[in-house]
Amino acid sequence: MSEHGVLPPVLVLFGGRSAESDVSVISGTAIAAALLDVGLTVTQAHIARDGSLRPLPAAHRRGDLSGGAYTDLTAPALLGAQSMSLDAYLGSIAAAAPATIVIPALHGPGDEDGTIAAAAAAAGLNYVGDTPAVAALGMDKPRFKALAREHGVATLPELVITQSEWTSERERVLSSIATFAHEHTATGALIGKPTAHGSSIGMKIAHTSADWPDAVEEALRFGDRAMLEPYLERARELEVAVLEHTNGTVQAFGPGEVFPGREFYDYDAKYAPGISRTTTSSDLPALVANEMRAAAVSLFSAAQSRGLSRMDFLMARSGERAGHWYLSEVNTFPGFTPISLFPALVMSGGSSFAELCVELVAAAAARPAPRSAQ
Repeated sequence: MSEHGVLPPVLVLFGGRSAESDVSVISGTAIAAALLDVGLTVTQAHIARDGSLRPLPAAHRRGDLSGGAYTDLTAPALLGAQSMSLDAYLGSIAAAAPATIVIPALHGPGDEDGTIAAAAAAAGLNYVGDTPAVAALGMDKPRFKALAREHGVATLPELVITQSEWTSERERVLSSIATFAHEHTATGALIGKPTAHGSSIGMKIAHTSADWPDAVEEALRFGDRAMLEPYLERARELEVAVLEHTNGTVQAFGPGEVFPGREFYDYDAKYAPGISRTTTSSDLPALVANEMRAAAVSLFSAAQSRGLSRMDFLMARSGERAGHWYLSEVNTFPGFTPISLFPALVMSGGSSFAELCVELVAAAAARPAPRSAQ
């Protein structure tokens, strides 16, 4: 038995229904491999885009396969695997090993918004990360920004536009956008985002008023609500990792910094090799770095989060906002890919990747999740 033999068995879920499913595969299989390497009992299952689940062979390793091979169901381990529903599978796990801790290593709406945690709770299983209600809050950018403002953490203003408004009242909405841009920008430059997505999917810069409709429509491709914010040209992208330890203390790491190889940190800039670079240490003044870490821990507590999160901040480089920093969003289950800053930031504090993964399991075991949607 390994030194971690006292920990319960683990089920790692990855894939999922969102456009971030291939990234989830990389994260989930990396976590599973690390836990296997230290001797934990690990089961893995893949969730396809249609929501169906396929259990993977014991001690499965992804190797050098891409995440997309699983998304397309072409990975060897998935060929011929019998699909089943998530609820039925979790019920079978609970019946066979009720102490199992679920790691929902999934990203994006329908997966990271509390849906998986709620299914685990309904099956009577403990899990890593936020409760369903808190995960849903984290996935809703305007709601989490409102929470930040309530606790004294600055955010950029936002204008939320629903699909129904855009379809039936476009001229009124465009007038509202013009008013918003006039009040909050010097040039009319805005950036559009889906209100509930990650990995910069659905984001588009609108440099002029002529670009506003395209930004709204691109965001609405990935949800029924779009959000516009003032565009900070070449803003500094800063990230803080927050980790809850087994003893209940919460620690912030960073801020790290992203140097996008494109105008902003879009999906390709995040995941295509060689486009961007990151660092786990920024050149921010110590006072500013301390403020950012304190803000991240404060919001983690205010949201009643558990386990882990990554808080993303923007700092303006120019204009009247130059030097000011703003909370951009929270990621309640950040990436665990080789280029993800969350694990890199924690590892910069002296932990190994495997130790981080074990800490997630140990912290969940020490603080069982409530068996409800709250």
